[in-house]
Amino acid sequence: MNVYVVGAGAVGTYLGEALRATGAAVTYAPRNLDDVQPVPVDIAIVAVKSYDTEGAIQTLQRAFGPDSGAAILTAQNGVGNEERLAAAFGADRIVACALTVPVARTPSGAVATSKRGGMALAPVGTLAHNWLVAAFDATAIPVKVTSDYRSLKWSKLALNVVANASCAILNVMPQRLVRLEHAFALEIRAIRETRAVMAALDVSTVDLPRYPVRVLQGVVKLPMPVAKLVLAARVAGARGRKPPSLLLDLQAGRGRTEGDVLNGAVAAEGRRLGVPTPVNSAYARVLSDIAHMPQLWAKYRERPAALVAEVEAEEARLPAG
Repeated sequence: MNVYVVGAGAVGTYLGEALRATGAAVTYAPRNLDDVQPVPVDIAIVAVKSYDTEGAIQTLQRAFGPDSGAAILTAQNGVGNEERLAAAFGADRIVACALTVPVARTPSGAVATSKRGGMALAPVGTLAHNWLVAAFDATAIPVKVTSDYRSLKWSKLALNVVANASCAILNVMPQRLVRLEHAFALEIRAIRETRAVMAALDVSTVDLPRYPVRVLQGVVKLPMPVAKLVLAARVAGARGRKPPSLLLDLQAGRGRTEGDVLNGAVAAEGRRLGVPTPVNSAYARVLSDIAHMPQLWAKYRERPAALVAEVEAEEARLPAG
């Protein structure tokens, strides 16, 4: 079996090496498009940031062309990547993936992981891709299969928005966020907004390996004081001192983040469906502003009142009634 990985970061390397351990031949795509050469591919793994998806499509088109039957696994955060890949290669070739195994690069460049979590897969088209599921079943990664890729990706988004954008904007770790009373109240509201948008989309919530997402969304329905108490314990225990992905984006100074396909996606669907999402809208807008103008970050670092004010400004823009 020939595996082609686009995105040799922690996630791409973790999945690629897991398949290599089963005997697969694994090739990592070069960063430069001009260096991409045609290769035989059975499984292509897309593990780039969402803002690099178009570049990944170009890489795949050059690597195996339009006549290949390779399955394309998208192990990316947020929503919308599957649709972009399906438009380029056809829905039947795309398989959505939600990875819940914590992975990260060590200072030496190695991939550090844990035995917690697993991966969930769902076909985007009508093909089941049972052979691909079997390939990952042969690895040490626990695999779950679900039939609705939209439910899968929105459920993963529901996890990704927790203690992510707010931590990035305020430049704090999750264990600090839960102690910032007003900021953590916004966090509960952001999760409630996500739940409301999913309901309006008629997208069901599915549990992911290690993460009972349905329980999370049930918790935020509780009265605010109870929801804060229960969720604070879960956030501090699960993420604690681990820098969330959007904070890492800002710290890296890339000039962009994945906020557009996380909080921004919630806000965009909320506007389309008439569901108010002032918290997610403010999060997405402020993240984008900071990414493009890093000097603005000083306004929000450890300043929850400034973030609350941005949410209030978003609320003031909502239509009356």
